[in-house]
Amino acid sequence: MKRHKSTVKWGLRFSVFTLVPLFFYACASVPKLSDETESMIKEVMHQPVPEMVKGHTGYAISNGWKVWYERIPPQTTKKGSIILVMGAANDALSWPSDFISKFNDAGYEVIRYDHRGTGLTERLKKTDKHYSLTDMAHDPIAILDSLHIEKAHILGVSMGGMIAQVATIQNEGQFETLTSIMSSADLFDNSLPTPSAEVLPKMISAVLKYGIFGGKKSQIKLQFVHKKILMGEATGDIASRELAEAALYTIKKRSGYHFIAGRQHQKAIEGSESRYTPLSQLKIPVLVVHGEQDPVIPMAHGKKMASIIPNADSLWIANMGHDLPEAKMDLICDKILGRMEKK
Repeated sequence: MKRHKSTVKWGLRFSVFTLVPLFFYACASVPKLSDETESMIKEVMHQPVPEMVKGHTGYAISNGWKVWYERIPPQTTKKGSIILVMGAANDALSWPSDFISKFNDAGYEVIRYDHRGTGLTERLKKTDKHYSLTDMAHDPIAILDSLHIEKAHILGVSMGGMIAQVATIQNEGQFETLTSIMSSADLFDNSLPTPSAEVLPKMISAVLKYGIFGGKKSQIKLQFVHKKILMGEATGDIASRELAEAALYTIKKRSGYHFIAGRQHQKAIEGSESRYTPLSQLKIPVLVVHGEQDPVIPMAHGKKMASIIPNADSLWIANMGHDLPEAKMDLICDKILGRMEKK
């Protein structure tokens, strides 16, 4: 018994001595925030939390999940509906307000929703812990059905682009156009470049530094750090105040951030099959958008996808990483609107 306790004690000491330097190394590899950003976050935390949800909200039931959505009406006569599908581990509030307002101003109602495991979306079955992209692709369909919308435009970014592809393949008649941004039709295509080897370790390091041990302020900082990592080598400013306010709103008025959701979403991606063949048979208009500096899904993925879809248009953007930069918002939205209205 004494020998066993001694072994355990030395094992714990070894673990501590191993993990401590690893933790400090991880923290050192995380991008640093500017003094201006630090000051702005502090200022936002001491102000009233602004309302981030102003449209009609509701829930749709989708295969054992109660999926939260927001329906934001247009500023003018309604031309149509567009449903937005966000990337992995992100909720509906991750969409930039300027991005949404561009479509509202053009006459489109915008529908955004919380992915499984994020925001206010709830799991109804305790046993339903794992799901596929195909399962997740049923969520936007369930929302449209609950709202009695027969046809809509669908737009997805990153994993959301994959989900939008699957939803369109399975229900092409329900969509007018498909827009896939910084995404892939087969993330594990061996003929294409793989994600930068630096991204995942940096993302995990950022979670270690800010997400696990920190309080509200650290969780807000984490959103900025992750965004800087995802920008890769692209340069430009981050819409600082809005990002901080959305993060604070999520922490204080919603269910906060759930890191396990990111892992579940990753498993769903890893279990997905190539969509090259079914995408090559689509008849609706498709737009593929990708940044040249994307460190997560290299632009070659977007180019191959565009090449195999018969009715695809494309937009390749310089100085854009794996995000929706403020400086490129007009360019991206104008191209999407042009594709939606051209058909």
